[in-house]
Amino acid sequence: MRALLWFKLDLRLDDHPALQAGLEAERLLPVFVLDPALLQESEFGSRRLGVHRARFLLESLAALDGALRQRNSHLLVIQGTAEQVIAQLVDQFDLQQVLTLEEIAPHERAQLARVQRQLGNIPLRQAAGNSLLRAEELPCPSNQLPQVYSQFRSLIEERLPVFQPDPPPKRLPPLPEGAQQLLQAVPTLSQLGLGEPLSVAASRFPFSGGEAAAQARLRDYLWEGQGVRQYMHSRNGPIGSEDSSKLSPWLANGSLSARRAVAELRRHEAQFGRNDSTYRLWLELLWRDFFRWTLLRHGSALFKAGGVPATARAPQQLDRRFDSWCHGRTGMPLVDAGMRELAATGFISNRSRQVVASFLVNDLQQDWRFGAAWFEEHLIDYDPASNWGNWAYLAAVGSDPQRNRAFNALRQARAYDPEATYVSLWLPELRSVPQHLRHTPFLLSHLQLDALNYPRLEQIPEAWRPYLTSVA
Repeated sequence: MRALLWFKLDLRLDDHPALQAGLEAERLLPVFVLDPALLQESEFGSRRLGVHRARFLLESLAALDGALRQRNSHLLVIQGTAEQVIAQLVDQFDLQQVLTLEEIAPHERAQLARVQRQLGNIPLRQAAGNSLLRAEELPCPSNQLPQVYSQFRSLIEERLPVFQPDPPPKRLPPLPEGAQQLLQAVPTLSQLGLGEPLSVAASRFPFSGGEAAAQARLRDYLWEGQGVRQYMHSRNGPIGSEDSSKLSPWLANGSLSARRAVAELRRHEAQFGRNDSTYRLWLELLWRDFFRWTLLRHGSALFKAGGVPATARAPQQLDRRFDSWCHGRTGMPLVDAGMRELAATGFISNRSRQVVASFLVNDLQQDWRFGAAWFEEHLIDYDPASNWGNWAYLAAVGSDPQRNRAFNALRQARAYDPEATYVSLWLPELRSVPQHLRHTPFLLSHLQLDALNYPRLEQIPEAWRPYLTSVA
């Protein structure tokens, strides 16, 4: 058998079912297709792939190529559309099948269908994807899973699954004859027309793409530093590098298998004991899977203004306040700090994401889909199911919309940044303001704010009143 192994956002050798299937091939051609359409504006005015996520992707591709080279193979990275590139390679090297992982998002599933049509009689074999749970491991058919997370969790935990991920192979089949001539270096950001991002000293964590970096972080968080044992109490911190697991970027582009992460978590618990923190990390990984199965079930409905229930509750307007939000110029310091960190690094904490998203939807009354698209462009851990699922959930248009997810931004600031350390880090113009006023500069005079070159908040929400007293 001569096969093409099509990598997408599964950029690892560990626990990779399609790769395992390709080990029996006589010749195996690993391929990644970089579609230039990802760099074009979407219907929401944002690119699907921004500079930070692109940097992380290119680093992951280079790392994957290095790992393949150690095993008698290479990664062929080609720019173009998958349906054209893959069909051409199959024809050029007389390959007999294409191996890849299954997808859950509508855009990616449609792409798989186009590739299969272009291949004609050549089979496109899809192995289990990047979900934590596989279809055969679910307690019921996927279309019958509960649409409320707490019920989903209870159902899964009635029969707690055991994960046994396959280790990476020591050696791979050789490339097809002549494939070496097509090999070239992974493109740079400049070659993609993006330019290099500036190094930011204030960055919360030095993320590097690739499977080796993912495995190193997993070892450090679970075994060497054991930060996981404090996760329950530290996970909402906005600054510390050990506040949370930081595994999400590698999970998002598939440099780390979710099944490997949970298998290691279970091994940690077996050796050191389970506590509230290790259990909470498991619940967060299960949330990721819940969103994946929700997306598979509802498809394109998740990307519509009315969301899964097709209601009109979420605001659909868009005005200049959206641009102010994007660039961290709303006049609410905690929100502005989060948005500036996102633009500068491609990452913000989960708590910050909820605060800035809630502010856009509930305080500024802007269309949630544009916020989700802005996150898609900038987040290095962008994942369609988690990103759009979380935004829809917060905008009350998800599959579990009954809870009011509005966040009081000033209350959040008092609770999670009481010394205004985070705000001071990302809003240098406020560092000269007395510490007790850095969360409420809108209480200063117009002349003072103009001198600081910081925008004035247009309206102080009534719900903030109880949290204004401590600034006097």
